[in-house]
Amino acid sequence: MTDAIRFIRKLAYANMLANDRLHEAIRLLEPGEFEAPRTSFFPSLVATLNHILIVDWFYIDALEDGTLGPKAWEDEIPFPNPKELRTAQRTSDRRLLAFCQSLRGEGTARPVHIHRAGRIQVERTDDVLSHLFQHQTHHRGQVHAMLSGTSIKPPQIDEFIVADDAASRADAMQRLGLTEAEVMQLDS
Repeated sequence: MTDAIRFIRKLAYANMLANDRLHEAIRLLEPGEFEAPRTSFFPSLVATLNHILIVDWFYIDALEDGTLGPKAWEDEIPFPNPKELRTAQRTSDRRLLAFCQSLRGEGTARPVHIHRAGRIQVERTDDVLSHLFQHQTHHRGQVHAMLSGTSIKPPQIDEFIVADDAASRADAMQRLGLTEAEVMQLDS
């Protein structure tokens, strides 16, 4: 496995762990806090977390040679229920991880055809993945900030990618059924 593919896979694991940690925090909110208006790019936790998922669908579909395109945005909040949203995000995260695990050799340079309104954008696989991971990180930061105005303390979401952080990720690892060997790619 190349260093680039290892790095991409580690980002997919870190992404999955951070999303799980945020959704675990959301589970603890008081009634009404998930939907409550907040100051951010999207006006609530429910809107922001659904946006993260929808954009995942859009790009993962393109990475898998699909044609979903703008249809991904037909319903801006497909999951108003936090439990259903968490399940859908976990499914999306596993789909992204599976894609990253399938990468071999020069697969990171393969062209991706992204179906946009009225055109098809063509980008390299590694560039699309970089953009997607950055997008998720950006909006997870907004969710983290919005959680500061709720009844719960925002969770730690940036300790997942180095060996020394193993104890910090143990809770999410257990919920997701992951092993240290998988996340640290010790057996690859």
